Amino acid sequence: MRLFLKVLLWGGGAFVALGFVGWLMLQRPDIPFGTLESRYANAASRYMDLPGGLHVHYRDQGNANGPPIVMIHGFGASLHAWEPWVSRLGDRYRIITLDLPAHGLTRAPSTYAMSLDNNAEVVDALAQRLRLGRFVAVGNSMGGGVAWTLALRHPDHVRALVLVDSVGGPMQAGNRSSPLIFQVLGNPIGRALLRNIDTRVLVEPGLRAAYVDRALVTPALVNRYVDLSRAPGHRDIILNSRGGGPQAPSATRFAAIHIPTLVLHGEVDALIPIASGRGLAGEIPGARLITYPGAGHVPMEQIPDRSAAGVRAFLETLDQTPN
Repeated sequence: MRLFLKVLLWGGGAFVALGFVGWLMLQRPDIPFGTLESRYANAASRYMDLPGGLHVHYRDQGNANGPPIVMIHGFGASLHAWEPWVSRLGDRYRIITLDLPAHGLTRAPSTYAMSLDNNAEVVDALAQRLRLGRFVAVGNSMGGGVAWTLALRHPDHVRALVLVDSVGGPMQAGNRSSPLIFQVLGNPIGRALLRNIDTRVLVEPGLRAAYVDRALVTPALVNRYVDLSRAPGHRDIILNSRGGGPQAPSATRFAAIHIPTLVLHGEVDALIPIASGRGLAGEIPGARLITYPGAGHVPMEQIPDRSAAGVRAFLETLDQTPN
């Protein structure tokens, strides 16, 4: 019995030691912004200093004389997510994409509080500095929440909404299990452990769940997500912001949106279920809903031709009305 206890204690100690060594091997430092910019900026990349110590990375592409569109990415993503639509819609429209604070190549102070309200104000400040006038706000996932928050906070600035697999709808209907990375982020201990480790083992399954078509989850895509998450300050802001922020508006508040709205949703979205998209479209007066069989959380990347065509048809109806 005594020998058994010794073996058990030795084995447990060895397991803890191996776990600690494994944790140390997974430690990853920040990647300097200069290095990240050399990898992920391009000739279209621009930077704007905004109040609060923000240095925002954005791109202003497409038809410089066309109606303006601002596209807002989702949690953990970057402006790169919109490139398929930029190439398909830029012949007619001026398209501004940006990296939200704590994402991509945008620099933000560690005190920045990531919320829908604060992110909406960043988007609006950029749009006003660019003198866009009234613009179409397009958002995916968390970016959809930023878009409709912007419409509620600054109704005179937003001409129309395009909400792509957006947050905000009733999640209780048809909810699915979230990817492991979101489960870890939802736990205080998990957030602490994620601060300095290589998240590739969590990011890759999350991307596969989002993209559905695994052929799209290339090593380059995974590298970009992982690398940009290691920009100085990003991890601190995101890990400190999880679980905070305002609640989604009630159906009564969504009823205050009185601008043309298009809701797009992949029918096999594993992150935000199709029932949520249908509910969101039902809560915004006059909203039009398009769903895509076989598509997941990022139809602008998974099925760019079909999804961009739906957006173009919607935008053409706006072109027939005064700005």
